[in-house]
Amino acid sequence: MNTRRELPESPYLAAVAGHKPARIPVWMMRQAGRSLPEYRELRAKNTMMQACFDADLITEITLQPVRRHGVDAAILFSDIVVPLRAAGIDLDIVPDVGPVIAHPIRTAGDVAAVRPLESEQVAPVATAIGQLTSALGDVPLIGFAGAPFTLASYLVEGGPSRNHERTKAMMLGETDTWHALMAALSDVTIAFLRMQLEAGVDAIQVFDSWAGTLSLVDYRTYVLPHSARVFASLASFGVPMTHFGVGTAELLGAMSEAVVGHGVPAVVGVDWRTSLTDAAARVQRGSALQGNLDPVVLLAGWPVVERGVRAVVEDGRRAVDAGARGHVFNLGHGVLPATDPGIITDAVALVHDL
Repeated sequence: MNTRRELPESPYLAAVAGHKPARIPVWMMRQAGRSLPEYRELRAKNTMMQACFDADLITEITLQPVRRHGVDAAILFSDIVVPLRAAGIDLDIVPDVGPVIAHPIRTAGDVAAVRPLESEQVAPVATAIGQLTSALGDVPLIGFAGAPFTLASYLVEGGPSRNHERTKAMMLGETDTWHALMAALSDVTIAFLRMQLEAGVDAIQVFDSWAGTLSLVDYRTYVLPHSARVFASLASFGVPMTHFGVGTAELLGAMSEAVVGHGVPAVVGVDWRTSLTDAAARVQRGSALQGNLDPVVLLAGWPVVERGVRAVVEDGRRAVDAGARGHVFNLGHGVLPATDPGIITDAVALVHDL
């Protein structure tokens, strides 16, 4: 059942919809997690996969940065491989490595064996979302999932990869197998996000972390149709939708095509390599922008952080003047584990003051 909340005072929802927010909204990717001592205390007793399938742990970890930092949005604590694990793929998240797949997908037969995701397989996530929407008050909750290409890259490579050689070889040399895999993973992503939306999340974000390894031509041919189907399938829920990738400067226009034009607020995440003003000229008209402080800046001491925050805020204002629908302050990727939580709190406060 759709349990959509009304959050008229949310700066995040105002900014992405093209309205003037009461303050510049800010949240940070991976704000819930490794930088927080309260998170590390919980994780010392649970593996990542255990935490991702425990409703109370999901709830508590999602709330931790909202309590500590006063951010303008919570993002559901989960991982992009959670729906794959739930659907029966033998994988684990190995500390200091990332997702490791026991039996990589390399053949058409392997692709045919990928099973659809059923909502009961991720029931703890739905339970957590219900708990969170009750606990968050006026703070919106962002749900998320991995994009089909990034999920495929893990499944085909067997884990993280520098060059994605097996993935690209399948994509370019076994096109039918590739599109069948992308279609199956699109279905999994849609099912995972649909469950989150039906449980009550207020916005969604799709992470295509490895799309930046592709040329624009290959992205348009082998990835964009599948990512576009994900967003098109979920637009009827009426919530803001964000598309994010790393190293995607040349792809921003195409990535925005996937998410714009569905009658809901569309947001494109920008990493730190591209200015927001430049991104505003690349994306489709009607896109809001999210980003894009380099996460390493948070490790460089307060004077550097202050300069960096002010620069991103000013760049965001210029981007809006140049045609972006709105700006949400964020990092260009996730919070790094060594980041001082106090610096994050102070950075959030500075954004609000500006």
